[in-house]
Amino acid sequence: MNEQIKEYIDKYPNDIIDMYIVLRKLIFDSVSSEPQETMWAKLPTYYVGESFVRLIPFKDHINIEAKAVSVNTEMLSGYKVTPKGMLQIFLKQDIPADVLKKIFIETLD
Repeated sequence: MNEQIKEYIDKYPNDIIDMYIVLRKLIFDSVSSEPQETMWAKLPTYYVGESFVRLIPFKDHINIEAKAVSVNTEMLSGYKVTPKGMLQIFLKQDIPADVLKKIFIETLD
């Protein structure tokens, strides 16, 4: 993990750190080229070319910003998608790994 991102994420509760690590692994496992991991506007961001996914942690959930979220909302019933098209996954929710892999592939590959 990028050192800046590690320092950033280490400020959050352990449950959020654990969820972040799972989501990060899903990103790397979903795409054929290795994403560039960097901070953009103080937010953890994963780039493949010009395309990106952002994982934005909060104390009780993580927002996922990816362009393919908006076209896959029907597969995300039970999860909140913000008006800006970000998927919110709260600690009490399961991570929809299969749907996220599809979203990450459509966004980054």
